[in-house]
Amino acid sequence: MAGAVERRLAQYRAARGSSAAAPRPAELPGKAAAPEAAEGPRAASEGTGGGAEVPPGAPAAPVWARPLLLKVLLWAVLLALFAELELGLPYFVLSLLYWMYAGTRGPTDRRPGELSAYSIFNPGCVAIAGTLTAEQLERELHYRPAAGR
Repeated sequence: MAGAVERRLAQYRAARGSSAAAPRPAELPGKAAAPEAAEGPRAASEGTGGGAEVPPGAPAAPVWARPLLLKVLLWAVLLALFAELELGLPYFVLSLLYWMYAGTRGPTDRRPGELSAYSIFNPGCVAIAGTLTAEQLERELHYRPAAGR
C-alpha cells in the first residue's frame, strides 16, 4: 500500500511540475540546520524592522513614516477626542462599520487566476480544493468507494 501512495505522490508531483514539491533530503541527526533556516521567516521579517519588504540598497522608512502606524495613531487620537466629547461609542461603531466596508473587496478586485469560494462565480464552475461536493457527500453517506480508487 505504501508503494501505491508513493507512486501517486510521484505522479502528482510530476503533473504539478514544481520543484518546490520535490522531496527534501532528511538531515543527519548530528548536523544542525543553518542559523537562518532554523530561525525561520519570522526572524527574517523582524530584521527589516516590522516585516516590510525593503529592496536591497534602499533606505528603510523610519518608524514614524509608516502609513499603517500613522492611521492607527490618528484613529486613537480621534477616539480620545470623541470620548472627551462623550461621542466615543458612536465613533467606535462607525469606524468598525467603515473597516468592514473597506476590508471587503468586490468581485472585480480579484487577482488574475484567483478562484472564488463560491464555485458558481468561477469560470466553468470550478470548485476550490477542499470543497465538499454533493457527489462526494452521497458517496460517503452510501459508503461507496471513490471513483478511480
